[in-house]
Amino acid sequence: MKKNKVPILIILFLVLITTLLVFFSFAQKNKKETKASTSEPISYPDSLEIPLFTVTRPEQIIQHTGFTVSYNPEWRIPNWVAYELTREESYGKVERYNRFEKDPEVKGVCPEYWDYNDSGYDRGHMAPAGDMKWDENAMRESFYMTNVCPQNHNLNGGVWKELEQQIWTWARQHDNVYVVCGPIVSENPKTIGKHHVVVPDAFYKVLLCHINGEWEAIGFYFDNVAGTRPLSTYCKTIDQIEKMTGIDFFPQLEDEIENKIEAKYSLPAWNM
Repeated sequence: MKKNKVPILIILFLVLITTLLVFFSFAQKNKKETKASTSEPISYPDSLEIPLFTVTRPEQIIQHTGFTVSYNPEWRIPNWVAYELTREESYGKVERYNRFEKDPEVKGVCPEYWDYNDSGYDRGHMAPAGDMKWDENAMRESFYMTNVCPQNHNLNGGVWKELEQQIWTWARQHDNVYVVCGPIVSENPKTIGKHHVVVPDAFYKVLLCHINGEWEAIGFYFDNVAGTRPLSTYCKTIDQIEKMTGIDFFPQLEDEIENKIEAKYSLPAWNM
């Protein structure tokens, strides 16, 4: 019996050593993977432009090729439209589609193009067709009725258009610009058309851009009337626009950065 105990002890010892080696190898591998994952630099998500509500508001989020829209089924217009414009996209050559259509993704009532007929208001793009020239589908979807609001004709063709063109310049200078825009609506708004499309009192547009190695943000506020003043006179801080809209813009940014850039804006940074 004594002769048989030695081989058994050796086998048990080898099993124990093997088990310890496997456990140690696994622990070291897991430690290395954990260290690698925590030491990688922070990368912002592709949805950096997507805002969040700080108030309760009806919405349906719809993702299109070139932009995302929060559609308000009660107002029949968007709460907000958000997109990123890159330098390459700003040089797109797709021809203007120029035909307004119902958004097939809407659940429930979607306004028709003829709701605006004889209303005295333009079908004002939020995400402009000019920013969607990089893709035929993006261009067509920019003419969905979820991307437009009743807008004063002179505003639409005036400073609103001027700002759209300026955004092209900023995208080309700084690689890309994140844009969020939409309407500001009163408690008892006017409506137009069979589908009772709400007429906004004003519009906002907020921008985020990486300029000279730093994040810069700026807001714009336009009453829904003819706009003829210099573009810089329509500027607001992001904090001011957030109070007007109940929307938290650029929430994906680190809090320290977000709080800093949304409390002020720099006209020189934006060459204004």
